[in-house]
Amino acid sequence: MKKRYVKIAMAFAAVMLSWTAASAQTQGDIVDQADGYVWPSEPEVLDKLHQWQDLKFGVLLHWGIYSVPGIVESWSICDENWIKRDTTMTYQQYTDWYYGFADQFCPRQFDASQWARACRDAGMRYMVFTTKHHDGFCMWDSQETDFSIARHAFRDDSRRDVLRFVFDAFRTEQFMIGAYFSKPDWHSQYYWWDVYAKKGRNVNYPVEQHPWRWDQFRQFTHRQLREILSGYGPVDILWLDGGWVYPENRGQDIGMPEIAAMGRRFHPGLLVVDRTIQGPYENYQTPEQAIPDHQLNHPWESCITLSDDWGYVPHPRWKSPRQVISRLVEIVAKGGNLLLGVGPTPEGLVQQEAVERLQEIGQWLRQNGRAIYGTVTTPEYHDGPVWFTRSKDSRSLFAIYVPEEDAAPTSKISWHGNLPRKGQSIRLISTGKKLRFTVKEGRVEVQLPTATTQPLALEIC
Repeated sequence: MKKRYVKIAMAFAAVMLSWTAASAQTQGDIVDQADGYVWPSEPEVLDKLHQWQDLKFGVLLHWGIYSVPGIVESWSICDENWIKRDTTMTYQQYTDWYYGFADQFCPRQFDASQWARACRDAGMRYMVFTTKHHDGFCMWDSQETDFSIARHAFRDDSRRDVLRFVFDAFRTEQFMIGAYFSKPDWHSQYYWWDVYAKKGRNVNYPVEQHPWRWDQFRQFTHRQLREILSGYGPVDILWLDGGWVYPENRGQDIGMPEIAAMGRRFHPGLLVVDRTIQGPYENYQTPEQAIPDHQLNHPWESCITLSDDWGYVPHPRWKSPRQVISRLVEIVAKGGNLLLGVGPTPEGLVQQEAVERLQEIGQWLRQNGRAIYGTVTTPEYHDGPVWFTRSKDSRSLFAIYVPEEDAAPTSKISWHGNLPRKGQSIRLISTGKKLRFTVKEGRVEVQLPTATTQPLALEIC
């Protein structure tokens, strides 16, 4: 089965792999939304939000029928002008080909516990799983559609209700649990109606002329969300994608007040993340494949992939552990969390190359995590390759040195500002060893035990 998947994927890889970078740019999510954030007013939501901010590092898991050929998730069936598609097929032939992978998606090696262990070993502390992407394929046994993993090639497997196994596996590892859900559904006749041509990502019929049909889509969406939020145990985050679905855009009112209220009846304190829609239902903001250029003092996370792609592709270009650590440190110093994208294979496992990178990231965090988890920002947060965080009680300031990958070995680290106060020491967090340092003209210079090219964290206390 694996050979068949790879053969199909390689036939289309040259065209398909070019989509991902364009897709992130096109979705309009790479923005610094510093203005317009609305703090939640509900005490339980605020408490959950502060818990989430302490976690710092999470995983976003994309897995669906797009994993079979190893192509960009959903977007290839959209007609926007950044999308490149095989010109030997008509659009209908192409969508038939794409949706046909529902009958080939049979992940016999599916092991959610392996995913959860790999993410735990990476030092991740919360997860977001793609229950449904824009193509409408459901990763749970939805009663609202037959277009789900539980009703196609995997239907005879006892693990066919995939969402239950994923959530349970990550709960076992003490993760905060998040459900990704696409507001648009390009498979639904209530969103993309075959009476009209499909143009762009939006609903393809005039809502004002067909209010009954839109109301059916709205009810369909609410019922699916009720299935997820009422039937799969405790959920901490409802992560809604498809930010073009909102009332001011062609009347696409999905009923966010009702969705949030329903979710919080089942899960008091539920964080609702209506991505890119500023207001009371975007409890934290989610710049995609980018990091804001300055510190932000409201809740946010950068969503960044471990490879170049959100989902599985057959020949990924991986980021190094150093690159991920560097992004994590910068994001935390600027006040955010990192949500790292990992795409399991069509067989149902996290690739060994990904596991090895995650283990190396986790090893660094086990040694230096005191400077990351549960920290808060400090006004002077950056000087060259050194980033700063502090403990909540302000007793400790942390200096995190992240050199470039090609940097020469050094036995000295220095920075301006954030000077040790009289009587304070500087320690290497990984060993607890006190280090010698000097302060001159507003600059600290710290002597390391040995020359290094590796990221490390110091504690000033």
